[in-house]
Amino acid sequence: MTFLIVLVCTAAAVLLLKPAIKKAPVVWYVAAAVLMVLYVAGLYGWLPLPDPVRNVLFLLLQKGTLATALFVVVMFIGAFPRDSRPRKHLMPIRSELSIIACILVCGHIVAYCLSYVPRVLGTGVISPFVAIGLAVAAVVTLLLAMLGVTSFNFVKARMSKQAWIKVQKWAYVFFGLAYVHVLAMLLPGALGGGAAAEQSVVVYTIVFGVYAVLRVARALRDSDHGE
Repeated sequence: MTFLIVLVCTAAAVLLLKPAIKKAPVVWYVAAAVLMVLYVAGLYGWLPLPDPVRNVLFLLLQKGTLATALFVVVMFIGAFPRDSRPRKHLMPIRSELSIIACILVCGHIVAYCLSYVPRVLGTGVISPFVAIGLAVAAVVTLLLAMLGVTSFNFVKARMSKQAWIKVQKWAYVFFGLAYVHVLAMLLPGALGGGAAAEQSVVVYTIVFGVYAVLRVARALRDSDHGE
């Protein structure tokens, strides 16, 4: 349920802050980077943080919750009908939201690398689900870097339209693998009877399932109109 609450709040914030994000995207990139650095520094005791600050950062960044919520907003912007009001309103900041999400998720990647890599190298024993989750995470990270870099306008301007579109189509693979990664990491807890993990599996499955239905429906609609 935590993710659902963060998703709703994130969507509302994006709608309200759209003018500010569009006007000064670099400010938001810097803010995202500062949050990410504070989280990692506080998590490993490199920087003492007040408990309320540490708890909020942990809630939003530990499992990539805020970044995933932003990615979901980006996903749905692309899935909505072309003439829909949400798409028209948010499409101008879709790239900016992607970049912010990419920056924020770096904290999640660093934290889990520092947690799992020593464990794997030390014992070599991890559950099959976690092994799958980590393998998928490696591919997702590579796609994240490629999609994040090409979301910057100065990079896009140096690419041909055809090349940029071809690269951005990998976003569908990224979204699908992100769901597989989340599922693989949550299933051990869910199968073990963990209520929070079970709820998270249901919520993520519904969110990504609805996105898949909307995206296929839009693709069929565009095809009918010859777009």
